[in-house]
Amino acid sequence: MTKHTCTLMHCDMMVRTLLPPMRAEMVYRLVHDQGISQSDAATRLGVTRAAVSQYMSKKRGAGAVEISTELDAMIDRWALAVVTGESDMNLCDVCQCALKKF
Repeated sequence: MTKHTCTLMHCDMMVRTLLPPMRAEMVYRLVHDQGISQSDAATRLGVTRAAVSQYMSKKRGAGAVEISTELDAMIDRWALAVVTGESDMNLCDVCQCALKKF
């Protein structure tokens, strides 16, 4: 596999197209799988309760993004990090994972 060099344009594309659907799925898992209230999820994420409601109803973060098995596992790690307050993930991890399908 060729080593990828990050560029601002590449990171911008990832933030605009990949992260919103991942965040919506992560919020859904927090509320449904972890049993966290929408208000608590909003507080932990630093967003409004309305934003969480929009993620849950697919009004925000909806997109036709194929989530691979590895990205799915990252979403689980992200949700766990929100619950525990501890994480070793960063945006570059998500980007490198997403690039594996190309």
